[in-house]
Amino acid sequence: MTRLSVNVNKIAVLRNSRGGTAPSVVDAADVAVAAGAEGVTVHPRPDLRHIRPDDVYALAGRYAVEYNIEGNPFAGPSERYPGFMAMLRQVRPAQATLVPDDDQQITSDHGWDLRRDGERVAPLIAELRELGIRVSLFMDEDAQDWALARELGADRIELYTGPFAARCAAGESELALEKMRAAADGALAAGLELNAGHDLDLHNLGPLLTRVPEIAEVSIGHALIGDAIYLGLEETVRRYLAVIAQTQP
Repeated sequence: MTRLSVNVNKIAVLRNSRGGTAPSVVDAADVAVAAGAEGVTVHPRPDLRHIRPDDVYALAGRYAVEYNIEGNPFAGPSERYPGFMAMLRQVRPAQATLVPDDDQQITSDHGWDLRRDGERVAPLIAELRELGIRVSLFMDEDAQDWALARELGADRIELYTGPFAARCAAGESELALEKMRAAADGALAAGLELNAGHDLDLHNLGPLLTRVPEIAEVSIGHALIGDAIYLGLEETVRRYLAVIAQTQP
């Protein structure tokens, strides 16, 4: 059964745009979990544009569902940011999704180049697994280094579904699905489990999971929070869960 992890970054964006504490990231996560979400995802960046370290700590240990923290493992400490690995060592979430982003990116827009960064990231993967944290690597759909990802110690890969969503929106759904299926086949053959995330929504999620039912988890934030403006957060989570349920064997 594919699990839905709700990314609450956009709640923090809205809060930070005004200052103060409203809307509450914790309250939003509470609603999502109460509505049936099987996970909560956050992506704290060093520039503190949305999720902040205090949010990471406030959500830690709050739920029985999975806690997934995304970010760049090379992001070190600064005045108000303790460093990504330091937060993981303290919080020990169920899963860490390692993403090769930087402060200049509006959002995550590419996966790892493991031939370039593999030696540097391998000891960090080993450390996280020693702490009992499952490790997922954010990877492009056309990556070829699935076996290398497994060799480096990753448990899962998160397929970057931005290009998939763009092709679906452009009317190229079959090509988009073929590419996702091919990537999934390569990762599964290497012994990796599958996650997926980025630009997934109520329209493209069902076709993706129908074609790739092996996906263990989808992390959805931007579209889900956007839908919640019109539908309400509780109802929106339930609709995403209904889409997932309709695709499961």
